[in-house]
Amino acid sequence: MKRNWKTYLFWIALAEGVGALAGWLTRNGTAFYKEFVEKPALAPPAIVFPIVWGILYALMGIGAARVSLTPPSKERSLGLNLLVVQLIVNFFWSLIFFNLRAYGFALLWLGLLWVLIVWMIGAFRQTESWAAWLQIPYLLWVTFAAYLNWGVWVLN
Repeated sequence: MKRNWKTYLFWIALAEGVGALAGWLTRNGTAFYKEFVEKPALAPPAIVFPIVWGILYALMGIGAARVSLTPPSKERSLGLNLLVVQLIVNFFWSLIFFNLRAYGFALLWLGLLWVLIVWMIGAFRQTESWAAWLQIPYLLWVTFAAYLNWGVWVLN
């Protein structure tokens, strides 16, 4: 049981840490976004984003822990590698969108992230089905984020 606890802590901390670092590095860009960027009609209030992302990063970490606790296999390695790769892509989307304000390129980058998430879900499903199901809210949120990104690009 002690090993499981540490495994969950590691993966959740990794995912949350990536999100926290991205948030810290984009704090000036997000302030600009809140004040000066025209947003699409369905854009939620700013407070929603850190809450939702905090939950999603926790779900990513829980899913990764569940996968990492399965017996070693090619599928397990693929799933965990995809988790790390998509976390990196996720991290850079924030910098591209908020700091560089390259909204069109950010939308393309988000498309890459969406494909990686789908691939990760498929890989997770091969080893631990609950881990895959835990990623569905993330996929749905990134789909919604694509709408928001597209709207910001068109309106600005």
